[in-house]
Amino acid sequence: MGKRLDLGNLWESFRFAFRALESRNFRLFFYAGLVSLMGTWIQNLALGWLVYRLTNSAFYLGLVGFAGQIPGLFLTPFAGVFADRLNRQQILKITQAVSMTAAFLMAILVFTDTITVTLILVIVIINGIALSFDTPFRHAFLLDMIGDKRLIPNAVALNSTLVNTARFLGPGIGGVLVALYGEAVCFLINGFSFMAMLIALMLMRVSVRKVQKKQTSLWHDLSEGFAFTWNFKPARSMIMLVMVTATFGLPFQSFLPVFARDILRGDSQLLGFLTGAVGAGALTGALYLATRPSVKPLPAIIRFSALTFSIGLLIFSWSVWPAFSVIVLYFSGFGMITQFSATNTLLQTVVDEDLRGRVLSFYSMSFIGFTPVGSLILGYIADQAGVSLTFTFAAGMLLTASLLFSRSFNSIRENLQLG
Repeated sequence: MGKRLDLGNLWESFRFAFRALESRNFRLFFYAGLVSLMGTWIQNLALGWLVYRLTNSAFYLGLVGFAGQIPGLFLTPFAGVFADRLNRQQILKITQAVSMTAAFLMAILVFTDTITVTLILVIVIINGIALSFDTPFRHAFLLDMIGDKRLIPNAVALNSTLVNTARFLGPGIGGVLVALYGEAVCFLINGFSFMAMLIALMLMRVSVRKVQKKQTSLWHDLSEGFAFTWNFKPARSMIMLVMVTATFGLPFQSFLPVFARDILRGDSQLLGFLTGAVGAGALTGALYLATRPSVKPLPAIIRFSALTFSIGLLIFSWSVWPAFSVIVLYFSGFGMITQFSATNTLLQTVVDEDLRGRVLSFYSMSFIGFTPVGSLILGYIADQAGVSLTFTFAAGMLLTASLLFSRSFNSIRENLQLG
């Protein structure tokens, strides 16, 4: 009887952790997203390996990262305004189709051996424009899709779970595919993977959201969203921490080919293990958040995870042992994604619907828009001083930001009325 009871409790805990999957729309989004994002991470590994194979330059790795994400710095805030005005489901279909076309084009160019760094930059910029709209629309669409605000924290955590399941599995698969068949196959697989999300979006039954016709200008709506984000101290503190993390922390993923080949003396399969370790840690963090019954501990979780990421990056930057580097990246990945997912969850919980798209667009801009700036800066420094010294500096910046966030911790909890 005791054994049955334990199994029953285990099943109930499992159901609680995945409770957002009770929504048919979210189930479609979740499983299609797993397929699509698996393709994305396979392509990300292949793209980094391709660029480094063509150029042997850390700067070009940073430049490609910059080109792919810099559109987000300028376009994401405007996309947030449109996310409060337009049909989110229809726009997401368009952004997915654009990214699918970009992946197929990359595959053709690599298959025909006509690929150049210039063409890569053009394609990743186009894909970056699509991503600038896709991310804020996707975040804002979450409530439309589920229809129950109580499930939002779990849905955000499960969304991170699927992203990081793909981050964990995709790079390992990509590393093997690159070693056996070359980069073109990875781009081709990613192109086909987008079809899963397009089909899911077509099958979703979403109530048409009533949007009042705006009498105000685009600039007015944008400034209104910015004013709320800046004046609401918890949102400002969390987004500024994300901004620093995106600038000095997230770019390390673009430089993993350098660590894998030149410092750890490995090949594309080692690159897959390193990237997969980040994904495994991130997946653990996402599952951990999915089991949280309340948003009350989230500020403390943000503080702890930011410190974990900064310390992990500092240790990794000087590691010369592949196995140890994999372990350190596991904890770094845990800290990185837990900080971002907890921030997203809190913002989704406290922001009113009529401001949701705009506030979440500033959150999206913080990691999409500032990551490329960091990639370019750190890429230049890495070419001059080496990647180990460069990311020691980056980790120091993250640690400083984490400590500053800790100083305002009690004020944030009071403002959010979390006790």
